[in-house]
Amino acid sequence: MQVHSISCPRFASALSILAITLATVAQFASAQNVLTYHNNNAHTGLNPAETTLTQSNVNVNTFGKLFVLTVDGLVDAEPLYLSAIPVNGATHNVLIVATENDSVYAFDADIGTQLWHISTLESGETPSDDRGCSQITPTIGVTATPVIIRHGSNGAIYVTAMSKNSSGTYFQRLHALEATTGKELYGGPVTVSGTYPGSGDGSSGGNVIFDPAQYAERGGLLFADGLIYLAWTSHCDARPYTGWVMGYNPTTLAQETVIDVTPNGNEGSIWGAGSGLTADQDGNIFFLDANGIFDTTLNSSGFPSEGDYGNAFIRLTTSGGLAVADYFEMDNGPSESEDDVDFGSGGAILLPDQKDSSGNVWQLAAGAGKDGNLYLVNRTNMGKYSSSANNIYQELSGVLPGGIWSMPAFFNGRLYYGPVGSPILAFQFKDAKLKSAPVAQTSTSFEYPGATPSISSNGTQNAIVWASENTDPAVLHAYNALTLAELYNTNQASNGRDQFGAGNKFITPMIINGKVYVGTTTGVGVFGLLSPGAAK
Repeated sequence: MQVHSISCPRFASALSILAITLATVAQFASAQNVLTYHNNNAHTGLNPAETTLTQSNVNVNTFGKLFVLTVDGLVDAEPLYLSAIPVNGATHNVLIVATENDSVYAFDADIGTQLWHISTLESGETPSDDRGCSQITPTIGVTATPVIIRHGSNGAIYVTAMSKNSSGTYFQRLHALEATTGKELYGGPVTVSGTYPGSGDGSSGGNVIFDPAQYAERGGLLFADGLIYLAWTSHCDARPYTGWVMGYNPTTLAQETVIDVTPNGNEGSIWGAGSGLTADQDGNIFFLDANGIFDTTLNSSGFPSEGDYGNAFIRLTTSGGLAVADYFEMDNGPSESEDDVDFGSGGAILLPDQKDSSGNVWQLAAGAGKDGNLYLVNRTNMGKYSSSANNIYQELSGVLPGGIWSMPAFFNGRLYYGPVGSPILAFQFKDAKLKSAPVAQTSTSFEYPGATPSISSNGTQNAIVWASENTDPAVLHAYNALTLAELYNTNQASNGRDQFGAGNKFITPMIINGKVYVGTTTGVGVFGLLSPGAAK
């Protein structure tokens, strides 16, 4: 294991909240919740407990738009869902929506009534400008999908927000909001800051310094191993910047640990197509790092001599503080970084255990970026770096034409990817390896940034792949997960019945309790089974 970490001995309260969370799992087992990006810490995008929506009733005659929730800015964060929350003396299923105007809303998820709305801005502040970068524009507020910890019958919503004051000073803050009211918890918010040993971009006096003006948090927040984790990216490729990951105590909001994965180099930020960090059950965090400096001189353990991991698939351990435990770097990784053909444009996914023909069980993760290749790594032995070969579990070259700027999904032995300008492609596992060509694809091709599919099913039955096009108006599609034949799209109904607003780059449909929620540039479209007479 290599790479320094900075850690503070304040894990007791974090472990306490983890114990509370685990203790209440049984209480909420019968209720549905979506508390993190793409449904779970593996980011599989699967809700396997959807009993209302079926391949028979998701069609233009019985399914469609129910209503649209209007908010004050672009909805880049995936909406989240809390079941059975007491608000204003009544119990509601609650939809949490965050905007690039630095707002967080709570709506009744069933009928659309606004329950509360708060601004994360301090007095005299505005959301950040776009910092001269068109990737998050015209303002930057809350970009990353929040994460929610349920405690008791309620919940704490963790949100990061960017803002600036009249003097032109920029801020990144971590908020913890009470789910019933939106009020700040635990003395929050706290201002995000960080230092780490290194001489790379933005360094001073032997440390790299986190400059809030130079970063945005695109990736969803992660709650794992008792801490809230944040990961940071740049504004376009505007240096100086490096690759930061930070861990915060969920009840004190104190920073417990921080790591920079390019501390003596530059770039190497964490884009992930809005997906953020993934985590397994053993205290490991996995992610794809973007183009940046990779030290091709390795130490005796096979790790970069200067601790710079640009353009790598990285595994961090969390016990005792963040540290790089393993990684994979493709043999042409440094040249791909130089040419901006980086790994980090897509999101990583952790796959359920796969069994080969000999009965061996493999713990795998998948990732893909701009080069069109699909990379499958063994999470316990990722392959590290060799300039002459990719020491990797499996690589499918060129199977993702157009490249990946999106997040895959997984269901029942199939991995679904949506490349740019391409159909959604389904790749089948057999004996713990992916078949070399997709076994199904959609009739629809998706323009930039491709498609991030989400999947609903009732166990292994009635599996539906959902995806939205980044068009104006946006188009929500539903496909049979086995054949990828289309069941429904929002353009099928007459008179624009199901149109719900303009699309945006970070569209990730969220499906729960018989409804589909899709963010737009001005709100959230809500879809479900239509009442009799509504289907016209």
